Amino acid sequence: MYKNLKGQLLAVCYLLSFFTTAQAQSSAIAPTPLEVGFLYVAPLTDMGWVRQHELGRQAIEQSLNTAGQAPRVKTRYVENLAEGPDAERLMRQWAREGVKLIFAPSFGYMEPVMRVAQEFPDVRFESITGYKRAANVATANARYYEGRYLAGVAAGMVSRNGVAGYVAGYPIPEVLQGINAFTLGMRSVHPQAVVKVIWLQAWFDPARERDAAMTLLDQGAEVLAFHTGSTAVMAAAQTRGAWAVAYHSDMRAIAPDAQLLAVEHDWRAYDVSRVKAVLEGKWVSGNVWGGLREGMIRVGSYGHRVPKAVQHKVDAMSKDMASGKRQVFVGPVTDREGKLRVPKGQAATDADILNMNYLVQGVQGALP
Repeated sequence: MYKNLKGQLLAVCYLLSFFTTAQAQSSAIAPTPLEVGFLYVAPLTDMGWVRQHELGRQAIEQSLNTAGQAPRVKTRYVENLAEGPDAERLMRQWAREGVKLIFAPSFGYMEPVMRVAQEFPDVRFESITGYKRAANVATANARYYEGRYLAGVAAGMVSRNGVAGYVAGYPIPEVLQGINAFTLGMRSVHPQAVVKVIWLQAWFDPARERDAAMTLLDQGAEVLAFHTGSTAVMAAAQTRGAWAVAYHSDMRAIAPDAQLLAVEHDWRAYDVSRVKAVLEGKWVSGNVWGGLREGMIRVGSYGHRVPKAVQHKVDAMSKDMASGKRQVFVGPVTDREGKLRVPKGQAATDADILNMNYLVQGVQGALP
């Protein structure tokens, strides 16, 4: 009986040793992948703001995982997630589930990010278009205004009456930068040009975006631009035979005849670099504000009706801007009330641009 018991104990010890060794080998072969989450403020469609960030998510999985091997990174996303309590609830849930890096690409996610980050110091956050940082919260944005200025130049070159329309989301500095840059670019080649603005107080509302576009066309706009999330403005321009500037993505598939050019965003390199930094233990909080030089903004994807002279001018100016030879907000820059905002011969500082709270001369449509 004693011998049988001893044999059974030895067998149990052997099995425990076997499973412990197998488990250790399995852990060595297949370490736990890094969990990364993306919040999308609007529905995931084929084009637009959310699509460009989805391309970044896909690039992470494609670049940092190797076929046939256990994944180093796993990503997840939620689309059409409202800014505010819903976003805060989801981020808290993800943190509890083991997500270690969260990308929050919308200005309205900033405050929820800061609250959740304080509760989960071991989780890192990328607040895209936000400006508040912490030890575990980094910020990033792009100099969209560079592309907007170039789009304004193109708009001024193709417009006969010098009237453009602009469908805008919220009056935050990023949007004001874009409207002002577009207006300055247009007036650089069409000095009396005006830009009519309609505010939606929404990032994604295709029906209202279309209505606003139609209203602006009825008011004489020959070129449309927008800072919202759908393709509705492009579709409206296509219907009415007008010009339109695509934003976020190339939208020629929606408006093959209407697209003047596209101001495209590219988040892939940034997103991959930030995840790689976490994997290598090198992630630190900071701020990135990249533009044409860094490849975070591209201007091109001209429509088939765009004159070659327009393309050549915009391409040349784009190269100058990327090299630092040309800047957007160079004085004199005067606001709608006649106040001098940037003196003659001076360039606005980054701080001036980041805190922009006015509209320049030539803009029709007051701040809401």
